[in-house]
Amino acid sequence: MTPYLYAVPALGIFALLYTWLRAGWVTKQDAGDARMTTIAGYIADGAIAFLKAEYKVLALFGLIAGAFLFYLGTTSGNSSPIIVIAFVIGAVFSALAGFIGMKIATKANVRTAQAAKTSLSTALNVSFSGGSVMGMGVAGLAVLGLGSLFIVFYKMFVPSGLANGTEMEKALEVLTGFSLGAESIALFARVGGGIYTKAADVGADLVGKVEAGIPEDDPRNPATIADNVGDNVGDVAGMGADLFGSYVATILATMVLGREVTVTNDQFGGLSPIFLPMAIAGMGILASLIGILFVRVKEGGNVQGALNTGNYISVFVSAIGAYGLIKWILPEGTFTIRGISFDAMHVFYAVVVGLIVGTLMSIITEYYTAMGKRPVMSIVQQSSTGHATTVIGGLAVGMESTVLPILVLAAGIVFSFKAAGLYGVAIAAAGMMATTAMQLAIDAFGPIADNAGGIAEMSELPKEVRERTDILDAVGNTTAATGKGFAIASAALTSLALFAAFMGTAHIDTIDISNAEVLAGLFVGAMIPFIFSALAIAAVGRAAMAMVQEVRRQFREIPGIMEGTGRPEYEKCVAISTTAAIREMILPGAIALLTPIIIGFLFGPKVLGGLLAGVTVSGVLMAMFQSNAGGAWDNAKKSFEKGVMVNGVMQYKGSDAHKASVTGDTVGDPFKDTSGPSMNILIKLMSIVSLVIAPHIAEKSGERGMAPVQLEKERLEANVQPHVRYAEAFAPTAFRVIYTVLHEVR
Repeated sequence: MTPYLYAVPALGIFALLYTWLRAGWVTKQDAGDARMTTIAGYIADGAIAFLKAEYKVLALFGLIAGAFLFYLGTTSGNSSPIIVIAFVIGAVFSALAGFIGMKIATKANVRTAQAAKTSLSTALNVSFSGGSVMGMGVAGLAVLGLGSLFIVFYKMFVPSGLANGTEMEKALEVLTGFSLGAESIALFARVGGGIYTKAADVGADLVGKVEAGIPEDDPRNPATIADNVGDNVGDVAGMGADLFGSYVATILATMVLGREVTVTNDQFGGLSPIFLPMAIAGMGILASLIGILFVRVKEGGNVQGALNTGNYISVFVSAIGAYGLIKWILPEGTFTIRGISFDAMHVFYAVVVGLIVGTLMSIITEYYTAMGKRPVMSIVQQSSTGHATTVIGGLAVGMESTVLPILVLAAGIVFSFKAAGLYGVAIAAAGMMATTAMQLAIDAFGPIADNAGGIAEMSELPKEVRERTDILDAVGNTTAATGKGFAIASAALTSLALFAAFMGTAHIDTIDISNAEVLAGLFVGAMIPFIFSALAIAAVGRAAMAMVQEVRRQFREIPGIMEGTGRPEYEKCVAISTTAAIREMILPGAIALLTPIIIGFLFGPKVLGGLLAGVTVSGVLMAMFQSNAGGAWDNAKKSFEKGVMVNGVMQYKGSDAHKASVTGDTVGDPFKDTSGPSMNILIKLMSIVSLVIAPHIAEKSGERGMAPVQLEKERLEANVQPHVRYAEAFAPTAFRVIYTVLHEVR
């Protein structure tokens, strides 16, 4: 085994060392007066309490999923029960990634508010440093975990050292457990955190802003602490787990496809296509660190411009680094994968395509969600005629916003495939994800700035402090939206790479949609993002109703709240969000996990392939529509809070148009922070589950090692429907019961 493999986990350790040092620097900053630290303590305690409650539920899920994986590993010669170990490590690392981000965010928020007393540049330095801790921590854990496990499994399962043999296939199949654990935790963290934050946000907005006429973060509002807690558990811990899962899944899918690449004269013993995506991920840590160092702004400067500068530098350095790695790792000559030939330079072109796609997706998302741009201003203008037109305008913007991103994605898929086949598509996704640390640093900065503004408001700090935090918060809204655009693009390319890896592992050549069962699977897959979104949005609605009733009760029953002499019962609002989030996240998570298992074992790999195709296309479109519509509504509301010209008249907070924009923002809240972002994890998780079970459904259905024509001939001769063979060939008692019920109903 080449010693260069050890450089990958070493770079992960380097990122974690930076995380530790930078977290120490943030902690040493001034946390302000006693009132500020008390409020920050409420937020931190609420976030920790939620994560503890969530992780208890996830531990139970881990036991059940681990037992199922162990069963699969012991009943098939194509896998191993050791996959359980990889699953547990992936789940723990994913939870840890979210916890690190949440922990530093709850420290950086109050320190940002205190720094804003001095200058805007100081406040940006503290808030962005907190974000960089999360970004480097997530990237470091992903690279360390995946790199270390690959070395262990390579030594364990590949004594022959053959990179393209069945031994390597088994090692990579076991490694998929790490990605499954990561994505499983990410889904529950994203859905649970999203339900939490939006239940509190809607309650705070509807009763506080609209009914009581007080600011969003006014200390008299009982839901304001829960709202600030939600920013951390949803936008920080949830986003951290989300991109951790994307990072891992992208690298893993490229490694699985790399096993199929035929190489000669390889100095890495045939490992070069497998080693390359891990090396690019490690290099991306260094590129992100360089970009982070360039994020600086002077007093009164352009914060968005400073963040964009750091991001573009990271992308540029990643491109240069990828070129050097490809020239060093890949040998000269021609490679092939599934009949497509390419060389090292074509692999580099695919990486550049991935970097361009990621950058364009962020730019397009910024255009559709940023204040002052045509889409947001169209919603602002329609707010002048009432609540209904505000909602109509936001829906139209969200739908329109899918056009350019889909064209960019489609072009990226075509160009990367022409460059290096399916390996090119996967390595393009790996190139895009190389700057994950930088992307997360920019994204996590937003919730920190938002919390800082809330603490400034509740602590009654001077007006100029809130003005500075509002500048950071407004930029944070845009960076949050662009971060979601980046996450959607990465999920789309990652899912395509996982889909290709699934087909290879299941040993199927084509997915024929003229087959009735495959077409049915395609339609069922396209439906799943809709029912998933419905469940998530309905959960927010139910929790928000309980929150609104509780806030109204406190305004009505607690003397002196509006006068500022009575203390609201913040903890009761926190409890409502926590209970609702834990209860409501179970069903959507179960749909994502169980659907591919049931379809795969009952109907086989080809129907499951149709399902994955449907959920991927539908899920990507739903993610773009919901995230961008919600982001546009949010910044339309913030436009009024800053002051905006509507039909020749300046309109401000408190006007009828502003109240209409609050309604739009409230409708958009679960879109952009609950169901929309969850689409990314939904499509990736279903693909990962399918990849994990692929060897088992292929083996039991007779697909493995058998040409499709021969298999179809045997089926026709036997006059047996495929789904009957799948169910009878491999069916624990639960699957037999499900099949029997479905058969009787039909």
